Amino acid sequence: MTDPTARANAAAAAQTDEVEAQANAAPEALAPEQQAVDPAEALAREAAEFKDKLLRTLAEMENLRRRTEREVADARSYGVAGFARDILGVADNMRRALEAIPPELRASKDAQVLIEGVELTERELAKALEKNGVRKFDPQGAKFDPNIHQAMYEVPDPSVPAGFVAQVMQPGYMIGDRVLRPAFVGVSKGAAKVAPGGDATNAAAEPSPGSQGATGS
Repeated sequence: MTDPTARANAAAAAQTDEVEAQANAAPEALAPEQQAVDPAEALAREAAEFKDKLLRTLAEMENLRRRTEREVADARSYGVAGFARDILGVADNMRRALEAIPPELRASKDAQVLIEGVELTERELAKALEKNGVRKFDPQGAKFDPNIHQAMYEVPDPSVPAGFVAQVMQPGYMIGDRVLRPAFVGVSKGAAKVAPGGDATNAAAEPSPGSQGATGS
């Protein structure tokens, strides 16, 4: 008959051997997986990652370069917008002064030199504005565009189609492709309406109430 103590010792020894066997087998099981990693494949994967990062960086640098070029171009084109807008008042006053000169004064030799000097100054001012990208536009006869025109009143003019500029109170100015100042215009209402009896109504000959116009850009 087997001693119970001996049996217990044998069972404990067997369990210890099994644990040691599992511990020894674990590194042997991991070894094939570690040996499966190909150094060339790892280098190729790392190179692909670096290439992707490089391409992303180059794309970001290209976008930054284009954005900087655009900002520099805008600064060159529109940096003088505030100053040019103030100078337009001077140009307008010079034009009004020349238009206000009566014909008899223009015929006077004493005033002719002064008038020519003012006209020369006006031309030089216009050249200076054009040199800095500011150009004047006169929309007489053009279709009304609320983006570049400001309607001040309506004009009953049968010679001009409805919705077209019939009169220009003040020319407009552009700087680059932007509106520096809209042109102040009178918009045609077209021909007078004909009443059922055949007579033209006088309603179209009256200015529109309030002389409301579209707001320019």
